[in-house]
Amino acid sequence: MVILLMSCGEKEVKEEIVLRPVKYSEVSYLGGEKTRQFSGTAKTEKIVNLSFRSSGIVTKLDMNLGQKVKKGQLLGTLDNVSARLNYESSISAKNSTESQMNTTKLSLNRMRTLYEKGSSSLSDYEAAKNSYRTAVASFESAQRSVAIQQDQIQFGYLYAPEDGVIASVAIEVDENVSPGQTIGVLNAGTAIEISLGLPESVINEVKKDMKVKVSFTAIEGETFNAVITEVAPALNANTSTYPITIMVTEADERIKSGMAANVLFEFVDEDMTKEIIVVPASAVGEDGNGRFVFLVEGDSTKATVRKQAITIGNLTPEGFEVVSGLKVGQKIAIAGLQTLLDGQDVKLN
Repeated sequence: MVILLMSCGEKEVKEEIVLRPVKYSEVSYLGGEKTRQFSGTAKTEKIVNLSFRSSGIVTKLDMNLGQKVKKGQLLGTLDNVSARLNYESSISAKNSTESQMNTTKLSLNRMRTLYEKGSSSLSDYEAAKNSYRTAVASFESAQRSVAIQQDQIQFGYLYAPEDGVIASVAIEVDENVSPGQTIGVLNAGTAIEISLGLPESVINEVKKDMKVKVSFTAIEGETFNAVITEVAPALNANTSTYPITIMVTEADERIKSGMAANVLFEFVDEDMTKEIIVVPASAVGEDGNGRFVFLVEGDSTKATVRKQAITIGNLTPEGFEVVSGLKVGQKIAIAGLQTLLDGQDVKLN
């Protein structure tokens, strides 16, 4: 037993050292370009609200979500009872006025013959002519009424105005609808547009036909080329921004109307002529001696952090300008400065 205890006491316990992972960035110049990103919503270039031009009960509806339709395709029908009754009444009125017109014409011809023979007075002849003119006017009005009522019947049929895809359907068969009531939405365009608003601080840097990059939340890891097609000259009072429209120039079936989009703008600063080192604000710490960063020295397997004093300048949207203390190409820690120590071994993350 004594021998066993001695042998156990001779075993050495090795403690494994776990290196702290550190996020880092390479020091670089702030170039003559600055990027800004704004959010918007994708939609097809032409959206049509479908509606009937008359009222009635829907008897037929050939519309489903995602359905592809062709221009002129019948999408819905109303019962058209009132329109058909009015049409029949207008036909009867037209026939009656036509008969009246023919009767007054015969009377006018007879009165003209009598007047020419001296058997009728001029006043009787003029009265016959006036009666005929009135009958002709009534007949022409009845003809126009027939045409109008015929159009009213056609207003009970809904046809696709363009080729496209049904984006929404708002009614069902047997529902009573009124003129102009939206019963569905047709996405008729093939191109995708993005609408968004820009603040006054950047609107003057945006021009029509300017190229931008677009990414979509639903399509991870991919960007698409796009171009600005419209720039509003006035502020939108509701959003306090300037509306612009962007068209995606790369067709992709995965991009659908309503998707959230991020638009990346690259603005060139022509006044920037000198090279300035900029580091992220999260990489700069401060102690009793002033501002500092942690330099990262080593490779991906093992590295060491060293505290480096720096002199900073202005704060930009990209970070702090560095006046002295750093060189381009050096690596610096950009997170967790409060837990780092000078000379500490770390692992690059």
